[in-house]
Amino acid sequence: MSNNSDTMDVFGFWIYILSDCVLFATIFAVYAALNANMYGGVGLKGLFDLSYVLTETSALLISSFTCGLAIMAMYKNNLKQVMLWLMATFLLGFAFIGMEINEFINLTAEGHSWQTNASLSSFFTLVGTHGLHVLIGLLWMAVIILQLLIFELTPVLRRRLTYFALFWAFLDIIWIFVYIIVYLMGAI
Repeated sequence: MSNNSDTMDVFGFWIYILSDCVLFATIFAVYAALNANMYGGVGLKGLFDLSYVLTETSALLISSFTCGLAIMAMYKNNLKQVMLWLMATFLLGFAFIGMEINEFINLTAEGHSWQTNASLSSFFTLVGTHGLHVLIGLLWMAVIILQLLIFELTPVLRRRLTYFALFWAFLDIIWIFVYIIVYLMGAI
């Protein structure tokens, strides 16, 4: 693969990350604008079990750490360790998604759906968009794991794994903002 192609890959990846920054900035702005619009319904205060959300957050943040360990193992050419840490990352990401889906199901069962009011609509949009990105990340990770099983640590898979790790870290950064702005500030 030529150096020019590598440069274009890196450029394209950062364009994608920047476009995702714009997407999330827009959704955060919508959340900020609509959060107080309850129209007689309930707001977000009191709807969440913060210890549950902290466990959910911990799963995602620890998954970023295990993803970093996979990258370190990649640099040491240790495929077995790469696979171990990617599987741990996958399981933690899967636990995060499971907890988020459970939270959505419970809120909806209690009558707090995205249709209730603008506040809940903006909540479900923001948190759901992040969750969709995590789900896509899990699919991407599964593909990388399968490719590593077949082809081992090729230069192309090293680059893909690096891009994935950057994407996963980006999702953690976004979640930290969600956790602080939506959950912690929402509890005040």
